[in-house]
Amino acid sequence: MLNIAIVEDDFRIASIHENFLNEIPGVTVVGKAFNAADAVKMIEETRVDLVLVDIYLPDKLGTELIRELKTKYANLNFIVITAANNIELLQENLRLGIFYYLIKPVTMEKFTEVITNFINQEKKLNSKEIVTQEFVDQLLKSTPVELSEDSNLPKGINSLTLKKVSEIMESLGNGVTAEEVGVEMKASRTTARRYLEYFVSTGKARAELEYGIVGRPERKYYLI
Repeated sequence: MLNIAIVEDDFRIASIHENFLNEIPGVTVVGKAFNAADAVKMIEETRVDLVLVDIYLPDKLGTELIRELKTKYANLNFIVITAANNIELLQENLRLGIFYYLIKPVTMEKFTEVITNFINQEKKLNSKEIVTQEFVDQLLKSTPVELSEDSNLPKGINSLTLKKVSEIMESLGNGVTAEEVGVEMKASRTTARRYLEYFVSTGKARAELEYGIVGRPERKYYLI
């Protein structure tokens, strides 16, 4: 089980990211901290494998927090999730050895891809005692946005989210709209429609136009 801590000063965003993590198998959210001081205390008291950290915290820059924690916990991993989009901050964080740098707002698909890639990389590293150059080349050549099981899927579609959408359709039953699915998966209506239309294109679902009370046509999707 991968233990993840969230360090984010906006409690709403922290809750969204926690909900994203709860949908990923093999992951446990061990806690949330809304400032650097609480983050340090949480990590001192709890086993943490990966920290999701914002840059702009009330009491300290996330970059400073990463540097401080790296000196105490050499094996601790970090993913930065921030609205900061200047190149200097990106370069500084990459030099600190972070796993990835996500720029807000982060979609559920992108979030899931990066976390899943981290999990896969950890599995690969833990599966070897002696490595070959070929293994190193394959490991370093892979990028956090690539999922091996998604190699046959079109761009913008990943297997974990497909599974989630399928589960939502089954639970709601009686036909679903893109808006309903978007609410359940905590994503935009456009994202939900993309996955629903993918199911239609592969023959796993059908779409029908239905008219509501005011006569406005609504596209509903049914699993086949």
